Amino acid sequence: MSTQFDNVSLSQLRCFIAVIDARSFAGAARHLALTTSGVSKTISRLEAAYGLRLLHRSTHSISPTEAGEKLIGPARAVLNGAAEIDAILTHASKSAAMGNVRISAPPAFIRRCLVPLLPAFIERHPDIVLDLRASDAIVDLAEVGLDLAIRSGPLDGVPGHVGRLWFEFDWVTCGSPSYLKRRGTPRTPADLATHGLIGYRNTRTGLVEPWRLRAESFPRPPAWSFVTDDAESVLQAAVNGAGIMWGPRWLAADGLASGKVIEVLPDWRGNTTPVSILRRGQTLLPTRVRAVIDFLRSRAATFGEAK
Repeated sequence: MSTQFDNVSLSQLRCFIAVIDARSFAGAARHLALTTSGVSKTISRLEAAYGLRLLHRSTHSISPTEAGEKLIGPARAVLNGAAEIDAILTHASKSAAMGNVRISAPPAFIRRCLVPLLPAFIERHPDIVLDLRASDAIVDLAEVGLDLAIRSGPLDGVPGHVGRLWFEFDWVTCGSPSYLKRRGTPRTPADLATHGLIGYRNTRTGLVEPWRLRAESFPRPPAWSFVTDDAESVLQAAVNGAGIMWGPRWLAADGLASGKVIEVLPDWRGNTTPVSILRRGQTLLPTRVRAVIDFLRSRAATFGEAK
């Protein structure tokens, strides 16, 4: 059975309480980010619905009428109840482990690390769809509509985000068996000066990455045999015998396991590099996003030293 109350909106009650608290239409308007006339008209519509006055208006002050006094308590209760309902429904919508989770990661990392995990993830979370975006750019996740980003190295200069250390990986120097048979196996970093080296150009800096080996003096090659900004192509060039590569162990892991490439200079590996899972700095994390983070962290040892 409908009543006149069906036509009373939360915005009308919100305006009424704001006027009571501010004791002016102008103050209520500032609090609600509305115009003064908008607040006045909203209150007038509420009064007109019942044909009574809720406020005494004068040029100097505003005060509640007798009916207005009686409305203050119930109106506050309705607004508090509405806020609680909103919180419950918002939490419920974010608690369901279902829906899309948008993840940004470097292209080679997606192919080498994330795609192989898909069957196990789908089996565990069939109602969550991973939407993988190939990029290594540092961006504002909220601005571009991402839930998570996977990045290596330091995460300075990313305000409003929370980074969780996932794992650390080694850097390895590798060559194919055919290349090493043809050109010989380097025994020290100085031996690399006589070899064909495959360079990787960092798409963020535009510079060819220097090889960070654990050596006091590593000769910078006078020229690279091959340079690319695609990490997967670095590996394939090494597999095909084009030269010696230097890159993350997770990139070369399959090649090392199959014998398509062989690690050289293992005693001169550089310092390990951290990989972090970056998420938005929101207080209430959707369950579907938390489920993805927990799954990825459970597989950390697959790629390096778990953290």
